[in-house]
Amino acid sequence: MEIHDIPVATLAGEPGSLNTLRGKVLLIVNVASRCGLTPQYAGLERLQEKYGEEGFSVVGFPCNQFAAQEPGTSEEIATFCSTTYGVSFPLYEKVEVNGSGQHPVYRELTRHPDAEGTAGDVQWNFEKFLVSRDGQVLSRFRPRVEPEDPAITEAIEAALR
Repeated sequence: MEIHDIPVATLAGEPGSLNTLRGKVLLIVNVASRCGLTPQYAGLERLQEKYGEEGFSVVGFPCNQFAAQEPGTSEEIATFCSTTYGVSFPLYEKVEVNGSGQHPVYRELTRHPDAEGTAGDVQWNFEKFLVSRDGQVLSRFRPRVEPEDPAITEAIEAALR
């Protein structure tokens, strides 16, 4: 199944899919509000602002699998993201990115390797997957790679051309 067609619910619980974002370059990220990497929301939002008009979108999937760093309800997550970081990019339902309850979006994403050639489980919060306009996984960036790292911005710009 193509990534755009996989059923996902919005953070508000409405059924849907990533099909509404078909035709855009996506940076899909598992996010958390109580993590040492949470300040990456600021960089993700700057990417959204910089490239959004060109057909790009950050896509956030809250995840509580890593040290219970996303314990909030959907409403709490939405409030935190909007008031603390001014997040304007779409946030979807809280999901599991690894294990037996792995969401189908992440089942597809984690098949693809990072720059070192390693595929498999998401290592921690804020792992990033760059997806082409037609739904192909282009790149995978591990959690400590900052959103505005040249490796990410250059990959986004190449995908937007």
